[in-house]
Amino acid sequence: MSLDRARQIDQLRQWSRVMDSAYRVPGTQVRFGWDPIVGLVPGLGDVATASFSAVLLYRALRLGVPRVVLARMVLNILIDLAAGIVPFVGDLVDVAWKSNSLNFALLERHERPGVKPSTADWAVVLLALVVVGGIVSLVLLSVFWMVYSVVRPFV
Repeated sequence: MSLDRARQIDQLRQWSRVMDSAYRVPGTQVRFGWDPIVGLVPGLGDVATASFSAVLLYRALRLGVPRVVLARMVLNILIDLAAGIVPFVGDLVDVAWKSNSLNFALLERHERPGVKPSTADWAVVLLALVVVGGIVSLVLLSVFWMVYSVVRPFV
């Protein structure tokens, strides 16, 4: 591994720690970082913390992480963003769902050239596609049914 590559990974490790686990709640094993703190600012906080996630994703792409692993990283980011929509509850979820740490672990495991994606990487991405496809299908079916119910008396 080149020095530049190692330095990039070390920087991402440090930032991931700062965002997800730099601090500990006294008397517990619960760790948190700046992600839930900045997330307290409505709207702007989640966008700001997602920018680090985007940098991590971009660096993973540049380091040659397999595409299916990148898709899994995107799913982690989307889960974090979706939870962040709910005020306060989203910040509590940020303490538990450490998307930056999860994504860094994926990057670290797959950044070496020639490392193949695991079965779990494929399973998570395929499951997400099935779930999203099912939700989209139900929404489209519901819209079709509502339009049909409105138009049917006139036909």
